[in-house]
Amino acid sequence: MTTAFTPLAERMRPQTLETYVGQSHLLAKGKPLRRALEEGYLHSMLFWGPPGTGKTTLARLIAHYWQAEFLTLSAVLAGVKEIRAAVEVAQNNREQFGKATVLFVDEVHRFNKAQQDAFLPHIESGVLIFIGATTENPSFELNNALLSRVRTYVLRSLSTDDIRAILQQALQDQEQGLGARGLNLSPTALEQLVLMADGDARRALGWLEMAADLAEETEQGLVISDATVQEVASGSLRRFDKGGDLFYEQISALHKSVRGTDPDAALYWFCRMLDGGCDPVYIARRMVRMAAEDIGNADPRGLQLALNAWDAYERLGSPEGELMLAQAVVYLACAPKSNATYTAFKQAMQDAKQSGSLEVPMHLRNAPTKLMKSLDYGKDYRYAHDEKNAYATGENYFPEALKGRRYYQPVERGLELKIREKLAKLRGEA
Repeated sequence: MTTAFTPLAERMRPQTLETYVGQSHLLAKGKPLRRALEEGYLHSMLFWGPPGTGKTTLARLIAHYWQAEFLTLSAVLAGVKEIRAAVEVAQNNREQFGKATVLFVDEVHRFNKAQQDAFLPHIESGVLIFIGATTENPSFELNNALLSRVRTYVLRSLSTDDIRAILQQALQDQEQGLGARGLNLSPTALEQLVLMADGDARRALGWLEMAADLAEETEQGLVISDATVQEVASGSLRRFDKGGDLFYEQISALHKSVRGTDPDAALYWFCRMLDGGCDPVYIARRMVRMAAEDIGNADPRGLQLALNAWDAYERLGSPEGELMLAQAVVYLACAPKSNATYTAFKQAMQDAKQSGSLEVPMHLRNAPTKLMKSLDYGKDYRYAHDEKNAYATGENYFPEALKGRRYYQPVERGLELKIREKLAKLRGEA
C-alpha cells in the first residue's frame, strides 16, 4: 500500500512565526498583525498579495496562536451550502466548547455577491473569524459590505533573500525537507531557482522538488546540475496575470515613465511586460494612446512613430519587431510633453454632454438651396481665406451660449510653443 504524496511546499509549511519567512512589515516585533496575534486581538481580515507569499500559511498560524479551529474553503469549489456547513461547525464550537473558529476562504474574489453576503451576519456576530485570501484588488472584486467588516493586510512578494532562505531550509531539513537525501546544489543552480521563482515560494519549492527527483548520481553523491534546474524551470514566465492587478500596475508604470521623461525606466517596464508574456500589440496600442495623451502637438512625430512601430511589429512579428516598439518607447519618453489636447478634449466633451442640443449659429450653416438662403443660412459668414493671414479676427464659431470658450491651451514646450505664439498673435494677445 502506497502512502499519499505530500508536496515539498506543504511539508515545509512553517509551524511558528519564528520560522515564517517574509512579510516583516506585518509580522516584525511591534507591527500591527504581530501585535494582534500576541495580544489576542481576534478580528476578521483579508490577505491581499501575489501567489506563493504565505497567505494560507499565515492563516493557519493565526488559528494556532488564537487556539481556534481552522476551517478552510476554496471559492473555486465551494458555494453557499459549504458556507452554511462551516458556520454550523463554528456555532457548535462556540456554544458547546467556547472555542473560536477561523474560517479561511482562499480565492475569495471568486465568490459572487450573494456568496460574499452570506458571511456578513456571522462575521458581525463573532460566530467565526473570517480570513479571506485574494490575489486580486479587493476594491474591485469584493463587496463594500464585506470589506467594511474586515481589516485588509497587503502581503508583498518575497525577496530573493527570502526565497534563498526557504530553499536552503528545505535542502537542510532532515525530516520534512530534502536534507536526508544528501543533495548537492551548486550556488549558481540555487541562484537560478531563486531568480526564476520570481518571489513565489511555492513555485520555488516545487521546482526544487522536481530537480531533486532528476538529480544525477556522481562520485560526490546526488547532484542537481545547473542544466537540470534550467530544464525544470524552462518556459517559466514572470508574474504578469493578464487582466489582473499586476497587468495594470505594469502598464501604468510604463505609461507614467514615458510621461515622466524617463526612457530607462520606460524601457525596463516595456521589457518586464514582454518577459511576462504580454502581447506586444497591446503595448503598441497603449503607446499610440501615450503619444496623443502626453505628447500631443508638442511633438506630433511621436504619434506617427508609435503607429510606424506598431505597423513594423505587425510586419516582422516577434522577436524582431519588438526592437521597433522599444525604439518608439524611448522616443516617446524623450519627447517634449503636452497634455493640452487631452485636457481640451475632456473639457469640450463635458460641454458637449452638458450644454444640450445648442443650435448651430446661422452664419455657420451651409445654404445649398434657395429656401435656406432665404432663411439667412450662411448670412454674414466670413470666408477665412479672404481675410488677412487667413484668419477672420473676431469671428465666433461657437453656439452663442458657449461663445468665447477656450479649451486648448498649448504649453511652452516643443512645437506647441510655436502654436501658442501663433494663436496669441492672431487673437491680438501677443
